[in-house]
Amino acid sequence: MVSTDWQTDLRNRGYRLTPQRQLVLEAVEKLDHSTPEDILTEVRRTAGGVNISTVYRTLELLEELGLVSHTHLGHGAPTYHLAERHDHLHLMCRDCEAVIEADLEVAAPFADELRRRFGFETDLRHFAIFGRCGDCSAAVPDRGSADES
Repeated sequence: MVSTDWQTDLRNRGYRLTPQRQLVLEAVEKLDHSTPEDILTEVRRTAGGVNISTVYRTLELLEELGLVSHTHLGHGAPTYHLAERHDHLHLMCRDCEAVIEADLEVAAPFADELRRRFGFETDLRHFAIFGRCGDCSAAVPDRGSADES
């Protein structure tokens, strides 16, 4: 369950603790890597009067407060997850659309090389790598052996 510290943080910053804010945060926690539309659907299971602009404004506030984080997994809407979880990059399977979390250390040599060559500081938390997961790769026959026959 989401920590209650966020409630105190909201109040200390002058924000009201609204049911919509709590429902959005709980939906992010439950759904993990979810779009604002997915979050809206989940919130509407409890509070039917919430609209998409409320979800977007709430997500923006929660991200500003450091409670949620987002990444872009393709050309669609950003996906959100709880920020209290460790920082990670996202491996996105193009076939089954699974999202695999990988520790940032996996991409550290790449980020170091970008910094060395270009002076570019990479924000790996918003980084998504597209490809094929292990299960989908195993399900695809080896193309090399098919060409040989």
